[in-house]
Amino acid sequence: MEMDRIASNEIAAPGAAVPATRQKGSRKRNITIFVVVSCVNVALLALLWTLLLTPHTGAPQGNSSGLGDMSSPLIGQPAPDFTLSAVDSSANPIHLAALKGKPVIVNFWLASCQPCNAEAPFLQQSWQQLRARGVVLVGVDGPEKSGDAQAFLQKYAVTYPNVKDTIDGATAINFGATGQPETFFIDRQGVVRARWVGELTSDGLQAELAKIQVQ
Repeated sequence: MEMDRIASNEIAAPGAAVPATRQKGSRKRNITIFVVVSCVNVALLALLWTLLLTPHTGAPQGNSSGLGDMSSPLIGQPAPDFTLSAVDSSANPIHLAALKGKPVIVNFWLASCQPCNAEAPFLQQSWQQLRARGVVLVGVDGPEKSGDAQAFLQKYAVTYPNVKDTIDGATAINFGATGQPETFFIDRQGVVRARWVGELTSDGLQAELAKIQVQ
C-alpha cells in the first residue's frame, strides 16, 4: 500500500514529466487544427477573390437594352426633384417640381450608349404626339463632354428638352437609374408610376403612358 501511495504522489506531483505518448497526441491534435483552419482561410480567400472578379449580374449594367418594364423603390413615391441646365446653353434650366400638374417622362441617356442612339429617333418621332397629349418629355444626359451631348442631339434632330446631369450623376443616382437608356414615367401629382430599363419600344411607351393616365 505504501508503494502505491508513493507512486500516486509521484504522478500527481507538480512538474512531473508528461508521458511521451500524451505529448505526441497533443502535437498531432494541434497540427490537425492548424491544417483545418488554414484550409478554411484559403477557401474563404478564394471565394472572396472570385466574388471580386465576377461581374454582378443581379442588376442591369450600363448601356443595357431590351429589359423593359422594371420595378423600382421609387414607384408610388414622389419623383426626386432636380433643377438642371439645358444641354443647349440658350435654353432655360428645367425644374422638375415646376412641371407638377403635367405627366412627365424622364429619359436618362449618354451619347456613347448604343441603345440610346437606337432609341433617340423613336423618342423624337414620338415627341410631337406626346406634346399634343400634354406630356412633357425630358432627356437627362449623363456625365460626359458637352460637345458629345450636343452632337448627339444634332445628329438625331432632337427637339424635346434635354438637360445635363451633375458631374457626379446625382440625378440618375437619386432616381436609382442603373444604366442607359432608362426612362421614368411620372404622373400629374409628381409621383413615379413606372420605370423602363433599356431601349423604349412603341408598345412599351403606350403601356407605361397608361400608368400615368395618358390616353
